[in-house]
Amino acid sequence: MPRLAPPDGKPLIVHIVANIEHWPFDRPMPRKILPGPHGMDRSPDVPNFNWVEYGMRCGLPRLLRAIGERGLPATAAINASVIEVYPRAAEAILAAGWEFMGHGLTQRALQNEPDEVPIIDETLALIARFTGRKVRGWLGPGQSQTDHTADLLKERGIEYCCDWLMDDVPTWMRTIHGPMIAMPYSFEYNDVVVWAIDKHSSDEQHRRVVDAVETFEKELADQPRVLTLPLHPHVQGVAHRMNHFERTLDLLMARPDTIFMTGSQIADWFVGLGIDDSAVRN
Repeated sequence: MPRLAPPDGKPLIVHIVANIEHWPFDRPMPRKILPGPHGMDRSPDVPNFNWVEYGMRCGLPRLLRAIGERGLPATAAINASVIEVYPRAAEAILAAGWEFMGHGLTQRALQNEPDEVPIIDETLALIARFTGRKVRGWLGPGQSQTDHTADLLKERGIEYCCDWLMDDVPTWMRTIHGPMIAMPYSFEYNDVVVWAIDKHSSDEQHRRVVDAVETFEKELADQPRVLTLPLHPHVQGVAHRMNHFERTLDLLMARPDTIFMTGSQIADWFVGLGIDDSAVRN
C-alpha cells in the first residue's frame, strides 16, 4: 500500500469504540466473570447478568463523562435492542454525539442465529430510525461472521467493518457487491481480553498503549497508524480502571501528532485518499 497522507497532518489516529450491549436475562450469558457453582451453568444467571448490568448503570456514565469532558469523538458499537431496553442510555449516547455502529440485535454471535439476514436488517433499521442517520459501520457480536456476512453487509450499504482486524491502517476487502473497508480494531488493547480473559492489573491497558505508541513513533513517518481502544462499560467503566483510562486519554491528547476520529471519519479520510481498490485482498 502506498503511504497514506495523514488526516490534518496527524499520523496517529485514535478510534474510541464503546461496545454497548444487551445481555437478555433469560438467555445464557455471552461471557462469565463468575463460573456457575459446581461447574453447572443455569439460567437465569444472576451474577453474570449483574456484571454487565452494572456497566450500563455505572460504567457507561463514567465513560460518557470522561470522553465528553475532553470533547473527544467516539463510536458506539451498539446492540440495537439497547435502544428499546435501555432508552435513557441510548438517548445519552445520542446526545453525546457518538457515532452509532451496528453490533447485532443482542450480544449473540451471528453464527448462532438460525438466519442472520433478519438480525442484520432489524439492527440497521432500529439504529437508523432512532438516530435519523444511515448506519455506515459494523462490528459483529464477538467479531463473529458467517461465510455470507460481509456480502450481506455491503449489499445493505455498510461501508466499513471492524471484524477483520488485520492491519494498523484501513484497507480494502472484497465482497460480491464491491469493496468494503476493513477498519482496524484490536484484541491487544481490548478491555475484555486484557481484564476479563487475561486478568491483568488495572493499569495494563494504559501500559500497552504507552508501549504501542513508542513503537508507532518509529513508523509514523512512513505510514499513519490507527490505535483503536475497544471498551465495554462493565469492564473499562469500573472504578479501579477509570483513572487509568483517563490517564490514557490525556497522554494521547497531549501529543501534537495525534487525532481522535470516529469510524466514519476514518472511512471518509481513507476513501478521500483515492487508494486503488482494484487489488483488494481476498
